[in-house]
Amino acid sequence: MLRIITVNLNGIRSAWRKGFLPWASAQNADIVCVQELKAHYSDLDEEMKAPAGLHAFYRCAEKKGYSGVGLWCRTPPDDVSDLLGDAEFDGEGRYLRADFGNLSVVSLYQPSGSSSEERQKAKFRFMELIDPHLFALAASGREVIVCGDWNIAHQEIDLRNWRGNRKNSGFLPEERAWLSRLLNEGGWCDVFRKLHPEATDEAYTWWSNRGQAWARNVGWRIDYQLATAAIAARARNAAVYKEQRFSDHAPLTIDYEYALSLPSMH
Repeated sequence: MLRIITVNLNGIRSAWRKGFLPWASAQNADIVCVQELKAHYSDLDEEMKAPAGLHAFYRCAEKKGYSGVGLWCRTPPDDVSDLLGDAEFDGEGRYLRADFGNLSVVSLYQPSGSSSEERQKAKFRFMELIDPHLFALAASGREVIVCGDWNIAHQEIDLRNWRGNRKNSGFLPEERAWLSRLLNEGGWCDVFRKLHPEATDEAYTWWSNRGQAWARNVGWRIDYQLATAAIAARARNAAVYKEQRFSDHAPLTIDYEYALSLPSMH
C-alpha cells in the first residue's frame, strides 16, 4: 500500500511547534507533500531537513516567510524537479515533483486570490501556466498524483457557505470551471471525491481564522490529490485528519494499492 499525505502547514516552524512531526511519523506515510513553508532553507533545523528518517526536498520562495513547498519520501526518488519555467512562480516556490519509476508525485501550492485583486490576477496567471503542464502530465503515460492546496472549492458540496461565496476567490465560476475541465477533459480524477462522492462537512480541509469558523465547522475543501486514471482506480481509503490542529488546514491522507519501485542503480 502506498500512503500519501498532503497538508498546507501555514508555516513549517509553527506546525512543528504544534506537534506535526510526531503525528506525521506515526502515520507511516510513503510520501508527505507539504505547502506554505513560510521559510527559507537556512531557517530549517536539522530535524526539518531530514524528518523522521525520510528524504526531504524543498522548493522555498525567494521572499522571506512566504509560500514554498516540500516533499518527504521514504524511498529516494529517481529524480526531483522544481521548475515550471516561469520566473514569477518559480520564485514563489509553488511546484515540486518527485519521480519513482513510472510514478510522479507533485506538491503544488496554487496562489490564493483572496487578499487582493492583484493576487487574484496572479492566481489566474498561475492557472494559465499550470493548465497545459497538467494536461501534458496526464497524457505522458506516467502515473501522476498532484497533491496540494488548490485554493478552489470545486462544487457546492465542497464548502459550507457556498451561497455567500459565489463572488469570492476560491469559489468563482471561472475557477470552478477550470477545475471541472481538468477533471472532465484533462485526464485527472479527484481521488477523495471518487471514494466519498457525497461527503460534506467531514471533507473540509480549511477553515478561516475569522468568525469561529473552526468551532462551527464552516469549512472549505480546497486541498486535493488529483491523480491519473489508473492509479486513481487503486485508491482504497481517504480521510481528513482533524483530531489535532497543526495549521488552518487539515491533512488529507489517501492509501493506494500500489508498490513503489526502488530507484534504479546508477
